[in-house]
Amino acid sequence: MEEEKESCNCHRTKQRSQKEYKDLINRLNRIEGQIRGIKGMVEKDAYCPDILIQVAAANAALNSFNKVLLANHIKTCVTNDIREGREETVDELLATLQKLMK
Repeated sequence: MEEEKESCNCHRTKQRSQKEYKDLINRLNRIEGQIRGIKGMVEKDAYCPDILIQVAAANAALNSFNKVLLANHIKTCVTNDIREGREETVDELLATLQKLMK
């Protein structure tokens, strides 16, 4: 059973540069702070439109995170896989884009 796990290629990972890693983590930390702020607003009975505006800002930050991550993915993983003849990566990218656009 243990041998099966080691040979399984079902969990892919990506080596990120220190710069890319720091950028993504910083963005996520800011988003996490925004979510905590929204929670605090609800706990303090803030006015609904004020909360909604903060939720919209958090959504925009998540969308920005997705754009950066997707661009990095296309520039590195997808490009490298295509160069190495793994055309199925394009199908994976298309499936991912369809999920993102729901």
